[in-house]
Amino acid sequence: MSAFRAAHARGETWQECVAQCTARLGRIGGGLGFVYFTEALVPHAAAIVESLREKTGVSDWIGTVGVGIIASGTEYLDEPALAVMVAELSADQYQVFSGRARLVGGGPAHFGVIHADPRTPDVAELIADMSSKVESGFLVGGLSSSRAGTVQVANEVISGGLSGAVLGASVGVSTRLTQGCTPLPGRFRVTGCQDNIIRTLDGRPALDVMKEAIGEMLARDLRRAAHFIHVGLPVAGSDRGDYLVRNLMGIDAGTGLIAIGDLIEPGAELLFCKRDAESARRDLRRILSELREELPDRARGALYFSCVGRGENMFGSRGAELALVKEALGELPLAGFFCNGEISHDRLYGYTGVLTLFH
Repeated sequence: MSAFRAAHARGETWQECVAQCTARLGRIGGGLGFVYFTEALVPHAAAIVESLREKTGVSDWIGTVGVGIIASGTEYLDEPALAVMVAELSADQYQVFSGRARLVGGGPAHFGVIHADPRTPDVAELIADMSSKVESGFLVGGLSSSRAGTVQVANEVISGGLSGAVLGASVGVSTRLTQGCTPLPGRFRVTGCQDNIIRTLDGRPALDVMKEAIGEMLARDLRRAAHFIHVGLPVAGSDRGDYLVRNLMGIDAGTGLIAIGDLIEPGAELLFCKRDAESARRDLRRILSELREELPDRARGALYFSCVGRGENMFGSRGAELALVKEALGELPLAGFFCNGEISHDRLYGYTGVLTLFH
């Protein structure tokens, strides 16, 4: 692998954003490009890709739209902005794919960077299926986010389904998932439920169990507690204790029922977790420390996919989340976006950040 280059810009027009970015990138001539743009630039996505292609000499581009986009040490929201990164990979080190351009058998397929349309039916199942098509079983990425329509880039601008690129085993990557929550003590077995409504946990009314788990102070004001108490569904086989965070959708104090933002089956395990800024900072610092120890040398580039519920909403000020990454890893080429769901390994998560370093 050779160098990575990245650039980001805000501007009044898409042309201004592209001009600033390409001036910083220079004429590269090849490799794989990543492009992320805010929703104001969606109508111009095709023109942006063609202009990037013409001015950089990079033919292959993947990316998508986000309500916010991410670059080294900074983030952009609610304004026309662009973040791009080019990995100078050789043509035999990656394949770009989409519903219109299928993977070619025998090509590099060890690790995947994936973007997906949140409106696609059974998107979680499609992600799991795509995971089975790469040698490592590992994907990173996220669901497009926009208040209006979403698009993806996979050499052309498309809508719906999955797209992205698979990378060969010669491309060195290290990746971690950071949760925005802290698990509260205890794991509980679902003993009575229907669809997303839980009647009993460990044979007791679900709400009684939840009150004990979250503590007396929070249990006094369930309406307030519902804003930052969530349900975690443990990921089977995870050696890092990963869990899928799901919202509390409803609480019935009269019947002791709780409703969550996912279907649940009898026998499933769950835990309760607290989502707050300090938990998110602590866990982000943890994965950054792990990645620093794992890498033999300084990272060449990075992709970061963070939940729309993180960023300024969770960390208190714009750019604070990315400042922690920059503080730990230094100034390095980085691009990404705020997702409507984050992809790590073979699953779709929420309220998480997925950081991937290239080395």
